[in-house]
Amino acid sequence: MSRRSRNPGPGRTRAPTLYAIIWFKLGKALLLMLLALGVWQLSDRNLPALLRQLLLFLHLDPEKQFFVDLGLQLSRLSAERIQWVAAATLFYSLFSLAEGVGLWLRAGWAGWMAIGESAFFIPIEVYELLHRFSPTVAVVLVINVGIVWYLLANRERLFRHHG
Repeated sequence: MSRRSRNPGPGRTRAPTLYAIIWFKLGKALLLMLLALGVWQLSDRNLPALLRQLLLFLHLDPEKQFFVDLGLQLSRLSAERIQWVAAATLFYSLFSLAEGVGLWLRAGWAGWMAIGESAFFIPIEVYELLHRFSPTVAVVLVINVGIVWYLLANRERLFRHHG
């Protein structure tokens, strides 16, 4: 019984970091699709009542001012606005899905798409960190800088044109 070669094929090199980026993009796409579906299902529901049920389930006091204010904000959301948020989230998830699949296929356009998307958010994340530090935003910033740096530094090796 012969073992299959782990050679990535002509014009391709092994790239574990690229595959980590691919899985990150595909995971983000899946999570955003699930979020869009969840938001869509909430569009015709009584959001303040759902918030109250959730708070009671979590044994939190729904009468605390923060939760009262949050309930008031939720009551101002129209079903149409919630559906727009769901549609925008779904659209963005498809963008991430296209990036992930394109990177998997080693399409040059997908590399540039991932570089552009990741680079787009870097100034926003820096601004957020300068005004309100958040460990989550700091981690996302490091990931985005890493993606941009890696794809720019390795684009010739990773995305060779076949012809």
